[in-house]
Amino acid sequence: MSSPAELGPGILNPIFQAVNWLCQPVVFYTGSTIAFFGALKFRRTLVKPWIAGSMAVGMIVFLLLSLLNPQFAREALKADNAPIWIMLTITCLVMWAAFYQAVENDERFKKGLKSLEHEAAEEKLHVWPYLVYLEGVMAAFVLALLFIWSLGLDAPLEMFANPAKSPNPAKAPWYFLGLQELLVYYDPWIAGVLLPLMIVGGLIALPYCDPNPKGVGYYTFDQRKFAITTYLFGYVMMWLVLIFVGTFLRGQNWNFFGLYETWDPHKSIAANNVNVSEIFWLNMMKTDPKSLVWYKREIPGIIILLCYFTIIPLAIKMLFKNFYESFIIKYGKIPGFIRFSLVVLFLIVMMSVPIKMYLRWGLNLKYIVFIPEYFFNV
Repeated sequence: MSSPAELGPGILNPIFQAVNWLCQPVVFYTGSTIAFFGALKFRRTLVKPWIAGSMAVGMIVFLLLSLLNPQFAREALKADNAPIWIMLTITCLVMWAAFYQAVENDERFKKGLKSLEHEAAEEKLHVWPYLVYLEGVMAAFVLALLFIWSLGLDAPLEMFANPAKSPNPAKAPWYFLGLQELLVYYDPWIAGVLLPLMIVGGLIALPYCDPNPKGVGYYTFDQRKFAITTYLFGYVMMWLVLIFVGTFLRGQNWNFFGLYETWDPHKSIAANNVNVSEIFWLNMMKTDPKSLVWYKREIPGIIILLCYFTIIPLAIKMLFKNFYESFIIKYGKIPGFIRFSLVVLFLIVMMSVPIKMYLRWGLNLKYIVFIPEYFFNV
């Protein structure tokens, strides 16, 4: 932990110390998850302009005070981190606007009224010149903004690569930091290939697997709670949060640091990474797993994976029977079952990411199945 002199003004040190404690991985991700679902739960209150505006002002004040800390200011003011602040700002604005309209439409539906979009559709306008004119104005505005930005900020280019001196920490561009963070918990073939393919494939397949005919052409949340919650959890908690973690909380040697904690290259973390096979055979059965053939050694991990990918889908089918039957009613028995299975597959793969993160943070668990003989590690 940083000494008080490194944090900033003395009056802010207790706050900075508290934030550093909140940035511990388990505390930070758990708090972020609670805040995410809390925001969805209390969306009707949070979308009110005066509340959203007050939260925005509070966040700006918080960021300005945070700049008094040398470590935070060093990272936050880097030219290559400017896109992150722009992305976060635009995301907050767009999500507020979408939920503001969704809450208003949901209230109108309760009163038996049409959505705002349906009422606006009755006043039709030609694409030319009205829509094309607005798009042209916005394109010119964005072009001018990018031009000004390029004049004000230098390109974040570093010196030529020197094999004798590697940067510490060596970080990918900001848009790949989420994937780089996943490399801590998965093998490269999973973090860099399988999970991105599942994400892209899921986004492509889900519209063709959705049995809910509502919510098309207008904003709503009540009519599409599952779809919106699942998508936003994947985008916010498993992309934006991981980018934030990789940018501001990962320092030298890819160790976790508090938001205001000075990055110390000599910080040591006592972490003995273990595999499921070691926990079962070495700790429970008192047998050296290295003396076993790979398929016997990895039986515990294989059983865990089989249970995860079979029992959980069956539990979802039984507990959410109406959800399963909606696929059967719309698509028929066999096609509906296939679509339901795809949705559940993408869902449980997505949920396996935070589960693996917690296992790594809490138990130092590295792999559930570890088969280096065939380069298969999960």
